[in-house]
Amino acid sequence: MTVTTEPAPDPTPTDEPAYVTALAELLGRQEGVATRAQLLAAGVPSSYLRRKLRRGEWTARHHGVYVTHNGPLTWVQRAWAATLATAPSALSHECAIRAAGGPIGAARDDAPIHLAVADHRHLPARDGMVVHYRGKLGARALLDAAPPRLRVEHAYLELAAEATDETTAIAHLTAAVQSRLTRADKLLAALESRPTLPRRAFLRSVLGDVAKGTCSVLEHAYLTGVERAHGLPEPVRQAPTGTGRPGFRDLDYPEWGLIIELDGRLGHDDSVARTRDFERDLDAAVGARRRTVRLCYAQATTSACATAVKIGALLRQGGWPGTPAPCTSKTCPARPLPLVP
Repeated sequence: MTVTTEPAPDPTPTDEPAYVTALAELLGRQEGVATRAQLLAAGVPSSYLRRKLRRGEWTARHHGVYVTHNGPLTWVQRAWAATLATAPSALSHECAIRAAGGPIGAARDDAPIHLAVADHRHLPARDGMVVHYRGKLGARALLDAAPPRLRVEHAYLELAAEATDETTAIAHLTAAVQSRLTRADKLLAALESRPTLPRRAFLRSVLGDVAKGTCSVLEHAYLTGVERAHGLPEPVRQAPTGTGRPGFRDLDYPEWGLIIELDGRLGHDDSVARTRDFERDLDAAVGARRRTVRLCYAQATTSACATAVKIGALLRQGGWPGTPAPCTSKTCPARPLPLVP
């Protein structure tokens, strides 16, 4: 007699602990960085944490702040570890800008993490962190962001206020708008909420110019040192090319047939960019009957007076009825020569 037996049933899979989903969500949101308090609140047993640390699978970056690996940290993990170790806090200065998706700049991977905390606190010094004590942190920061950070307007204002010179301050403000993370009007509104910020009057004047279309240090230098200082007419700033080629012209004088392009190094420093620039100049000459001249940084700064005289001559050739006015410099070539007795 043949005896048949049914195959043994598959073993019932062990149910996952209830905290597994909460743990995955927490670590996923915070790039594998979490505090002991957060982990316990998610239901993770303390024995689990001890085992991970004992085996070297997790490491403690700061007291009570764990990273779920034992290798080098990414910049984002360093930012998370710093904000969690000093909570409530927010990334500040260039770190806030990088976290918001802006250019990395000085917030390179190995640079210190800049943090803003409430001004009533006092934190011990920690390696790899720079702490800035600020009032009204809740209004100026996005504490629910991942990771928490200052609003970009306040981050750029901090950088501009602390810049070593005015040119660098201008560069920060124009970069803020060029990055498309914010606008000049938002920066002005943020500035108005900070009556004690250093350089406040200067920053307000620069932002007024940025709101009118000056989008770089070079463009601001031309506006103040060439155009305003010598009474040249105001051009149309950031005017669309209008020739079927996408882009904007730095300064356009449509009434007098002149276009001025201000060529800083950024965006004009390779063969592809230069070819694009020359094509735009050719399009302007053919399609819009405009002459294009290109100025460099030195022409708008150290040679501003001579540049103003030459631009005035080009505008007069196109029909401008005015003449460049002398600036305050005693050697300005626009200044009439004294009469010889």
